[in-house]
Amino acid sequence: MERTLCIIKPDAVRKNHVGDIVAMIQAAGFKVLGMQLTRISAEQAGAFYAVHKERPFYGELVSFMSSGPVVPIALEKENAVADWRALIGSTDPAEAAEGTIRKRFAASKGENAVHGSDSVENGMIEIGFFFSEKDLVANR
Repeated sequence: MERTLCIIKPDAVRKNHVGDIVAMIQAAGFKVLGMQLTRISAEQAGAFYAVHKERPFYGELVSFMSSGPVVPIALEKENAVADWRALIGSTDPAEAAEGTIRKRFAASKGENAVHGSDSVENGMIEIGFFFSEKDLVANR
């Protein structure tokens, strides 16, 4: 089994899409191990997205992610990373496949509804940013 992190971003939380996104996650066979509604500070967002620090969109991303509540969700499934990235779709919702989360709920490349880990290793690191192992409930 693999684990990956989903973050329902401030734009999707603000538009009340949390339930619809969670329903899509569960319909795709993911197990929710942990979920919380929280706010992250600009400092926390900066640390989380530190890998992008040298990229031109970094400041805007940090500002956006700290602009309102987010819902981090620890997910588990066989091939979780690849399956999650397929379910969320392209970063740019205009390029996302029909039926993907970003096609349905994202407004733009910058406000793209959800975050998805890009590797198994990063998924574990990112889950640890929001959850301790004791916070995760294996619902097997």
